[in-house]
Amino acid sequence: MRTVLTKYLAISSIALLMLASCKKDETKVVATNSKAGTFTTSATTLALAKPDSNNMAITFSFTKPNFGYSAGVTNTLEIDTVGDNWASPKSIVFETNVLSKSYTTAAINNLFIGMGLQPGKTTQLQARVVHSLSSVSVPNIYSNVINLSATPYSVVNISYVFVPGAYQGWGPATADSLISLTSNSIYTGVISFKGATDYSFKVTSNKAGAIWYGNLGGVVSSSNSAGNFVFVDKATVDPAIKITSDQIVFDLNKNTIILTPTLWSVVGDASPGGWPANSGYQSDTDMKFNNGTQTWSAVVALKAGGLKFRLNHDWGTSYGSLTTPGVLDTQNNNNIPITVAGNYLVTVDITHLTYTLVKQ
Repeated sequence: MRTVLTKYLAISSIALLMLASCKKDETKVVATNSKAGTFTTSATTLALAKPDSNNMAITFSFTKPNFGYSAGVTNTLEIDTVGDNWASPKSIVFETNVLSKSYTTAAINNLFIGMGLQPGKTTQLQARVVHSLSSVSVPNIYSNVINLSATPYSVVNISYVFVPGAYQGWGPATADSLISLTSNSIYTGVISFKGATDYSFKVTSNKAGAIWYGNLGGVVSSSNSAGNFVFVDKATVDPAIKITSDQIVFDLNKNTIILTPTLWSVVGDASPGGWPANSGYQSDTDMKFNNGTQTWSAVVALKAGGLKFRLNHDWGTSYGSLTTPGVLDTQNNNNIPITVAGNYLVTVDITHLTYTLVKQ
């Protein structure tokens, strides 16, 4: 009888342990309330002046968010004008494990000018931090919002124009910009019109639409009779895919505009799509151009393997890195190795032929 009782107790103990194990596993998948980090700024009133250009003007800081479980988080600073309801904020991604970002007077002034703020005029802004995971099934969480008052000064060596069109609803206030780093009246940038059915657009001098430039007999003109420009797309070997972003060179010295389909992407067995299939169909992971920094970037879920960067889903122009990590080249067998899988912020500077891979 004692032996039977002992066996019964042993079996019961095992069952209780199994039940406890099941309950523990269940706890792992039960979602908890996500909590955003606390966002602070070192200043809320920025009356900027050029003599202070090298002085530190503002620091944006936040505490780590909590999604309820350990995960790689992308933290993005967003700044927008009051009343825009975050429709077209300026977005700046924080580096991994970096909880603050500081700007000199010159740097934050350039950022404000790039947003279309008028020099000498005070504009009310809002700022926040967006915390996001790579999984699309997990919603973003947002920090508290801080109100800022900004008065930028006129910048001699940098200027912008803006590109409203049918692709974004013809709104100058929400249009992307082209930049002239030396204010030489030649403006460049890349505009995406992915998903658009109407490729027409114009160029305007500022976000208020003070001067509109259009096409008059093949020449850039601010005449009221000038028509629209039209984006140019490019077919790929995959009939389901077209290149729908244009590099624009807008030259007010010659009154010309040059449109070149331009899209850089990540490709390789380390990338989500792998190498292109033998059929030639595309497996590229496209990147997005930032007209402010003149770089291409994307957050990509990478696996162990190799990758390259290529232009317009085609091997006609591609870069890897064989001898110097972070520096692009066109040598043979120059796949960039990925040894640790994970989500990476991939950034490419085609002008200077450099790249960074920052694990998130």
